[in-house]
Amino acid sequence: MSTEQLIEMARHNLAHSRAGTIDQTDKVLQVPARHYYDQDRWRLEIDRVFKRVPLMLAMTSELPKPGDYKAMEAVGFPILLSRSDEGQVHAFVNMCSHRGSQVMLNGKGNTNRFTCPYHAWSYDQQGDLVNIYAPKDFGDVDKSCHGLTKLPVIERAGLIWVTLNPQSTLDMNNFLCGYDAMLSHFGFENWHFFESRTIKGPNWKIAYDGYLDLYHLPILHKNTFGSTMPNQALYNSWGPHQRASSPDPSLAKLENDDPQTWPVDTLMNGVWTIFPHVSIASFYGGGRSVMISQLFPGPTPGESYTVQNYLMADEPDESQKEQAREQFKLLEYVVQEEDYATGLRQQQALRTGAKQHVMFGRNEGGGQRFHSWLNQIIAADDRELNELFVLNLS
Repeated sequence: MSTEQLIEMARHNLAHSRAGTIDQTDKVLQVPARHYYDQDRWRLEIDRVFKRVPLMLAMTSELPKPGDYKAMEAVGFPILLSRSDEGQVHAFVNMCSHRGSQVMLNGKGNTNRFTCPYHAWSYDQQGDLVNIYAPKDFGDVDKSCHGLTKLPVIERAGLIWVTLNPQSTLDMNNFLCGYDAMLSHFGFENWHFFESRTIKGPNWKIAYDGYLDLYHLPILHKNTFGSTMPNQALYNSWGPHQRASSPDPSLAKLENDDPQTWPVDTLMNGVWTIFPHVSIASFYGGGRSVMISQLFPGPTPGESYTVQNYLMADEPDESQKEQAREQFKLLEYVVQEEDYATGLRQQQALRTGAKQHVMFGRNEGGGQRFHSWLNQIIAADDRELNELFVLNLS
């Protein structure tokens, strides 16, 4: 089914390319400017979105082997991911049951035991408490009741999602809306994790709007890579998740071939976004590669940070590594010095209150859909949230 969707999207793309058209929304959308800087709105987004819906926090290629772990923070929440000897991924609050110390420092490694640096209480790969330091002195404790707090986690298409609420009743499969079947065509579970880095940016929505926007490419990026890029986009959606692609006349060369033989790389072109905070963009420097950007709100409405992850389809040789480093360096410059620098100036201007709204044109359907979903999720209670995604299953 997902392959048929890719083929249909390619045909839809080619039809627009030949006609010189794009899909357009019914009208221009206005979004309140205060949504980009208001403290109360920002807090709603943290509490009602980032702490309720699954977040894509890791790639399978970061934890490929039994015993691999990743400790990290997302929206102020300490998280520990672990792959057990059975190959299953587990997620926990990175907090010792004794006095609440973080058990593992942020980073990655491989171990069969997580030991708290404060009092040496230790936990196994499943998060079970297995050892208490000086137990005779401490007193009786039922270890089976004091493991690490588990978080809902799911691994699909070589990506790992975690919900930050331990009591969440949201069905993670429903949240994906069938999008994981589309992303599975990348084959990320077999890709090579090359490098990552973190860069600072403006309000998270200012940053995320840019990932959904191809309208700016030949303007803002004219001196780097955008001078030959089209400014038009076609959008496909699976619930809140979207793909943005440009009309591509080169698809015409596939028309006389059996659609089942159409190259997957070609069919997967474009920018694939995972609500509310991830962008996947393909590149070909030093071999087939992607940059997976994980965008998180920072400690204030005017701050965000983005973890840029560079994955390669195959483990590179030395020549490919050098090409990949150059590609990754360029992407850092483009995002930091063009996208986010512009976004920081935009944010400064919006805070003046001189404009009550920003606008998303009929050609900016991706941004329109993103802000619509954001509002719906903020407004929905837990029961309505489940129903919202069920209605959009693909």
